[in-house]
Amino acid sequence: MAVYKKTYRPYEGPLTASWSRFLVIRRYAFEDLQRSRFLTIFYLASFIYPLICALIIWVEHNASALKLLNLEQATRLIAVDSGFYMTLLGWQSMMALFLAAFIGPGQVSPDLTNNALSLYLARPFSRSEYVLGKLSVLLTLLSLMTWVPGLLLYALQSYLEGWDWATAHTRIVTGTFFGGWIWILLIALLALALSAWVKWRPAAGALLFGIFFVASGFGAAINVVQDTKWGYLLNVSNLIGSVWVQLFEGDDPANNGAVFFRVAPGSEIPVWVCWTMLVLLCVVCLYMLSRKIRGAEVVR
Repeated sequence: MAVYKKTYRPYEGPLTASWSRFLVIRRYAFEDLQRSRFLTIFYLASFIYPLICALIIWVEHNASALKLLNLEQATRLIAVDSGFYMTLLGWQSMMALFLAAFIGPGQVSPDLTNNALSLYLARPFSRSEYVLGKLSVLLTLLSLMTWVPGLLLYALQSYLEGWDWATAHTRIVTGTFFGGWIWILLIALLALALSAWVKWRPAAGALLFGIFFVASGFGAAINVVQDTKWGYLLNVSNLIGSVWVQLFEGDDPANNGAVFFRVAPGSEIPVWVCWTMLVLLCVVCLYMLSRKIRGAEVVR
């Protein structure tokens, strides 16, 4: 409007608290995601396996159900132990990878492609708040797929089995929570970093899979040529599997990892090296984001 009309008035309504402004970005991102019917169907389908696990736990503690299935003599259909929950986390984590590859590349690349990032940062948003807002979208969805169902099933098993079982299997809680978080934080940061550097969404999604599958094949080739096992540092699934085994079962494991995250016999590397490599990957992703998330882009 023309300035001489003097009809402009500054906004005088309530302001969003500074600590929660990043949630505005998350709210609008969720509204965009809700328009995808395929995403909705896939997300709902990802909870089928946790429902099957809940049914298994309930049937094992229900005498009438066992009688109906002619399994009165069976004490346990499936052992509900750390391996059970590790398998659940492994399956759900792979589903989370597909989800991150589908929605992650569309979080940052449209803003960079359309030069809209300067409009975000011209408002009371810092670069950290912008990244946190975009990251919270993935972290929320992936958490509901991975460690949240695991903890709910642990609560169900503890309720049916008793306090003694719950206290004897506390490692399941820490393993599910911290193991789930290191995985979803890694793939969320990777998805955002690739979205910032590769503006074509299909290519960014393909690169996310390439990091896990192509890099693992390259690492296996290094092991064969150099007669070593340090090539597994490039195998993200092996790194995650080693960390999960240590979180769930300590220094005397009875399993070799979860489904899709198996640690092959003879391929074990020190757990502290695995943690260091995973943290290093997260730091590299943050550095890549810091190079791209800027209010103005200088083209030479």
